[in-house]
Amino acid sequence: MEGNEKKTILTYEGLKKLEDEREELIVVKRKEIAKKIQEAREQGDLSENAEYDAAKDEQRDIEARIIEIEKILKNAEVIDEDEVDLNKINIGCKVKILDCEYNEELSYKIVGSTEANSLMGKISNESPVGKALIGAGVGDTVSVETQNGQIQYKVLEIARSN
Repeated sequence: MEGNEKKTILTYEGLKKLEDEREELIVVKRKEIAKKIQEAREQGDLSENAEYDAAKDEQRDIEARIIEIEKILKNAEVIDEDEVDLNKINIGCKVKILDCEYNEELSYKIVGSTEANSLMGKISNESPVGKALIGAGVGDTVSVETQNGQIQYKVLEIARSN
């Protein structure tokens, strides 16, 4: 299984965010949880100690997240957004598209799946819209299959995200 793990595509921003989260978990959260466990132990009987159980659960979650982040970072492929070819849509670029049905302009940053956050305008290259847009150029129209049928988007602009 080791060799065929999926590469995680990240922008520098996404890489930094994961590294910062890992650092916070290791440096701050581990100490906080160790203190909570110690305080719960000092209360005596651990068999009926809800604080102890909650702290141990939190500790397990923290350690699992650290392992998850380290696995992502180990398999990360970082996209240099300064070297993105602006002739075609790719990960690491910003796009402005037109929803042909509603005549509405939308702007997105195309990112790897771990960075996707639709509320912040970041869509994954693996999402239906992201997949359809990858490789398209300005002036191209792409079709996306959704629950409500086909949606057409026209590519208006491709720009660097930074």
